[in-house]
Amino acid sequence: MIEIIDLSQEIYEGMPVFKDLPQVKMEIHNSHEEWDGFKNPKKRTPAVHKLELGEHTGTHVDAINHMAKQYEGQSIDTMPLSMIYTESICIDFSHKKLKELIEPFEIENACKKANLEIRKGDTILIYTDHYRKHFNGNDWGNGPGISGEAARWLGEQKISAFGVETMSPGVPKISNKEVHQICGELGFTHYENMVNLNLLIGRGRFRFIGFPLKIRGGTGSPVRAVAIFEK
Repeated sequence: MIEIIDLSQEIYEGMPVFKDLPQVKMEIHNSHEEWDGFKNPKKRTPAVHKLELGEHTGTHVDAINHMAKQYEGQSIDTMPLSMIYTESICIDFSHKKLKELIEPFEIENACKKANLEIRKGDTILIYTDHYRKHFNGNDWGNGPGISGEAARWLGEQKISAFGVETMSPGVPKISNKEVHQICGELGFTHYENMVNLNLLIGRGRFRFIGFPLKIRGGTGSPVRAVAIFEK
């Protein structure tokens, strides 16, 4: 028996996106009525939607080429699948306030308190409860995030990735750009806009999967991220 917990946001027209990224647009491209030959139907039942969105929409993973221009060529379709099919732990930072930074010593202390160990190749999920408190509200873009020092410390542990509930891994205009640059420098990545991390706290290690679309040259991709517990 296995338990699968969905860690992904829904994708829908009008959902919040980061700053000036493309808005999600969704419309009926083909209807069943059209396919069945009905002219001027009163209702169009969707058979195929046309979907327009950016690579960094909803729950998504960043490719290394997104981190800085010098990493051109390290696109989402070149990422080894071993980076996105990993063991994982989830660390509790639900006490953090808006725009507050998470520092390396805090990650170490939280792991000790929860009896968790960061291992090489792990995906580290950071629970702040920001999604449940602020999703699509006035403070949705003002969440806590990791510092540049914390990003470097995580990279030095040789993790595959880390994941956050917020729209950015660092705090915008404080640490976010630096966090991205450090991920590129050290060759690991991050997931953004995750949900249901509260369901992982206190449960130890689990399997994490966050497969992206295989977009040629892509700088990132939406993912259907899940946590898997074997019973």
